[in-house]
Amino acid sequence: MDQAELRELLTPEGLALLDSLPAWESSSDVVRTVAALRKAGHSPGLVAAVMGQARLRARASSKFGPFAATMLFTEAGLEQATRLSVAALHAGRFQRAGVGWVADLGCGIGADALALAALDIEVTAVERDEVTAAIAAYNLASWSNARVEHGDAETFDISGVGGVYLDPARRDGARRLADPADWSPSLDFAFGLAERLPTGVKLGPGIDRDLIPVDAEAQWVSVDREVVELGVWFGALARPGVRRSALVVGEHGTAELVAAADSDDEPAGSLGEFLYEPDGAVIRARLIGDLARSLGGRMLDPTIAYVTADAAAATPFASCFRVLEDFPLDKKVLKKEVAARGIGTLEIKKRGVDIDPAAFRTALAPKGSGSGTLILTRMGERRRALLVERV
Repeated sequence: MDQAELRELLTPEGLALLDSLPAWESSSDVVRTVAALRKAGHSPGLVAAVMGQARLRARASSKFGPFAATMLFTEAGLEQATRLSVAALHAGRFQRAGVGWVADLGCGIGADALALAALDIEVTAVERDEVTAAIAAYNLASWSNARVEHGDAETFDISGVGGVYLDPARRDGARRLADPADWSPSLDFAFGLAERLPTGVKLGPGIDRDLIPVDAEAQWVSVDREVVELGVWFGALARPGVRRSALVVGEHGTAELVAAADSDDEPAGSLGEFLYEPDGAVIRARLIGDLARSLGGRMLDPTIAYVTADAAAATPFASCFRVLEDFPLDKKVLKKEVAARGIGTLEIKKRGVDIDPAAFRTALAPKGSGSGTLILTRMGERRRALLVERV
């Protein structure tokens, strides 16, 4: 979104028109809607602005729920914005630490600032992009304890604040920035603030772990089995004795594995009746060994993130499968088995083998009314295909 489009949108006519539109659906007749709006006398710029926001609001519902219907977004801002459920967990850390005033440096569209303000924490949200800052101001307008400043995070005066939150921009347009020194604000700046203030830094979950300071708490977060972020927490925001954490958010609510360090893996052993696929947050946090021990299990292979056990146990930290058959990873054998069992809907998972699941599924030519799941993996030097069912 550029400034001209924003000016069209932030008018009484623009906002009223946006709120009057029906919910956006992928099957919507966009051309017909645009034509109707133009016929009603609305300018091309305004129509483009409200249609773009309607589309973004629909996409944002997965992160913001019903709140998305009253917010404004940019493409980049929505992509990087924290899910509201996770932002609430961030804000809770500041509240428990007794931090009454937070500087949200690089606030984007204001998701984390909104969660902080909802807990009656004073928030100064700083954003260097003028359009994004204006959108953040709109999204935070109903909170008297939140103010948005258009400025640079690295030079903004934060004198007097009690804590800092940063979500560095890791893209330049469509280009992903690999060097943390190029992020805005830079990682060095963020970690420098942590030396003097309670600080939280949101990072991508795949960041080089060598960049994580040894005195920080590193928490990987997954939502509905998707790893969405790494939170790095310092000072009063970090929990004593916790350096590694896997937080899993889903239909079950929230559950967490914590440890003082990466956990040692369990030794590999024979295939049991059950196979567990650890949540991605557990894998990223390197807490697979702790998970295996809690399940009474063992590693399937020393280098692969599968756990096997002789009994099933309910856990939010892994998907559990009952092993029905153990086959060699051979296309001819598997194609024959899939046909014999009438499997037409075939899910394929793989770890430790260089196979394209989509191409492999096509080669097996599944046909029939049944369904099944194949897990392609290694056990030592042996390449295996496990026919499983979800528990």
